[in-house]
Amino acid sequence: MSQAKAEALAPIVHRAAVIPVLTIEDARQSIPLARTLVDAGLPVLEVTLRTPAALDAIAAMAKAVPEAVIGAGTVVATSQIAEAIEAGARFIVTPGTTDKLARALAEAPVPALPGCATVSEAMALADCGFEVLKFFPAAPSGGPAWLKAVAGPLPNLRFCPTGGLDADSASAYLALPNVVCVGGAWMAPAADIGRGAFDRIAELARRAAQLRVGAAAPATA
Repeated sequence: MSQAKAEALAPIVHRAAVIPVLTIEDARQSIPLARTLVDAGLPVLEVTLRTPAALDAIAAMAKAVPEAVIGAGTVVATSQIAEAIEAGARFIVTPGTTDKLARALAEAPVPALPGCATVSEAMALADCGFEVLKFFPAAPSGGPAWLKAVAGPLPNLRFCPTGGLDADSASAYLALPNVVCVGGAWMAPAADIGRGAFDRIAELARRAAQLRVGAAAPATA
């Protein structure tokens, strides 16, 4: 990945400590959802390409809520990169990263958060020029303990852990020096999106927006 794209990713991952990971079944819900999250203080949004409505949702959000920084998540094929960018995605997120996908991400015109779950995968992505990686699925793959363990041998890498995080565990990740932000769906569950429960999403999002990188995790009893 070029230095220019690395520099383009930095303001995205540093803009907010929490990136909502959104699964949208009905694109008509996308605009009020994006507005709700941005107004609550979460301007960076990842729309997963897990539903037929995802690309339409990205396009609608990008047009109607331009202050939102929309990314496409769950990108698992190289063909999806161009589709997501055409829809309006400003960054790409993958759950894992094959060699072919890594090369395509490195050549893409927008920055990427390539996914990894092991030290070897993280090292391979570093060799491709990526400095900020998605750690997924974070909780099943070792959680904060894994991130603490890799900080020594991989001091130049930073991570966005996603997968299994919630309002209670997010701060433990954000307290780590090699974590730049976290991703999660707890502030916008798919069921709440589907039924248009935007008041509830707004409240959960406001709480998530209060989380900060580097803040000490609460002590456990």
